[in-house]
Amino acid sequence: MVGVAEALNPRSIAVIGASRNPEKIGYVVLKQLLSKFRGKLYPINPSADEILGLRCYKSIMEVPDVVDLAVIAVPADHVIEVIKECGAKGVKAAVVLSSGFAEIGNRELEERLVEEARKGGVRIIGPNCMGIFDPGRGIDMLFVKEELLPRCKPGSIALLSQSGSVGTNMLSMLRRMNLGISTFVSYGNKADVDEADLLDVLADDERTRVITIYLEGVRDGRRLMNAIRRIRKPVVVLKVGRSEAGERAVASHTGSLAGSSRLYIAALRQAGAVIVDSMEELIDASKALSMQPPVMGKRVFIVTNGGGYGIMAVDELERRGMVVPKTPDEIKAVLKKEFPPYYSLENPIDLTANSTPDQYRMVLDILCNSEVCDAILVIPLMGIPNFDPMEVAKVISSMKCKKPVVVSFVSHTEKTDKAKEIIEGSGIPVYESPERAARAIYFLYEYGRSYSGRGEADIPHSYRR
Repeated sequence: MVGVAEALNPRSIAVIGASRNPEKIGYVVLKQLLSKFRGKLYPINPSADEILGLRCYKSIMEVPDVVDLAVIAVPADHVIEVIKECGAKGVKAAVVLSSGFAEIGNRELEERLVEEARKGGVRIIGPNCMGIFDPGRGIDMLFVKEELLPRCKPGSIALLSQSGSVGTNMLSMLRRMNLGISTFVSYGNKADVDEADLLDVLADDERTRVITIYLEGVRDGRRLMNAIRRIRKPVVVLKVGRSEAGERAVASHTGSLAGSSRLYIAALRQAGAVIVDSMEELIDASKALSMQPPVMGKRVFIVTNGGGYGIMAVDELERRGMVVPKTPDEIKAVLKKEFPPYYSLENPIDLTANSTPDQYRMVLDILCNSEVCDAILVIPLMGIPNFDPMEVAKVISSMKCKKPVVVSFVSHTEKTDKAKEIIEGSGIPVYESPERAARAIYFLYEYGRSYSGRGEADIPHSYRR
């Protein structure tokens, strides 16, 4: 995918519209790149000789070297001329941060922009976007200062978002959950480069384990569905603009046509995407899919020492169409020999407040090595005597389980936070409520269902366990 690959992994970047004014976008973007980007960096401003210690060029045509990517932060009525120069210079891609195009009804200007870009062989991300953030490669075009938007660490989740504000909030949510990203692309009006283009490049990105998309409108549905079918990684989609008023809001936000959301959602699911209904679900699904293999069946066993939380999880699982089977007699017979008679051995298995980490180990070992379930949900209730969160964390993190495991911690103390770090360090996701953990298992099942439906024989990529 010529041009798009250069945009996501450039060796040299020109910032056109670089500024000496700390309040201008062109200053913030240049400063972010200067502090992190390891390639060559060229500020472009006809009124400056030097910015932030870098030589400034009057035009991109004056830059003596090859430029892979141009970041454009000039008023909308100057963008087309800048794109013409980029084409003449041989620049393969440009990120147009500038607004003032189809999102305000100026569709003709946007069409002219795309026409000139195609003449010059320049692929465009945007306009009306926040660009690219890739912490591993030192690419940061986000024009929100770091003290206002602390950046998240490198990781395995790729975020694609038409909306810059939604995208940056997703970054904040991931950071609070101590999750990292491979890359973030805000592509705004998607006048040229769209989700399908980005999926084609990310399919071969070894750093990316799961791809998350916030989607307003779909320009070429067939092409997007084909891109999702081809990719051998989970694709999680939040499609908005599902109501009549929502469709109007989409048109005024990025100039996109929302289309029939019901049809698009059905088609996306058929293509293999995992569909979610909120930003919280978007992040929760991405977390689970980046850490655990797909769930290949509907049967879930729950192990807890807090009966009420187990019931909450059951309700959410069954609401999502999952199955909470009864505990087989042969397993109950084994457990009855070891546990007091007041332990509930039905599913959910409730070990009560008298449970110990070793008892958790026994139950989990049996479930991990049996064929009675396809996934395990563990809900340890903390804050009770003789139940050390760190010891429970060691039990869970040391499991050699051949099936997906998800955990919910419903208490928040310094000890439980450390225990959560241990568990997640072993590749098992932890959620703050039983319902969220149950939904995470459902999303793992949705990917497993779509993946097996394609006739694939093996797990799509390696998971750290």
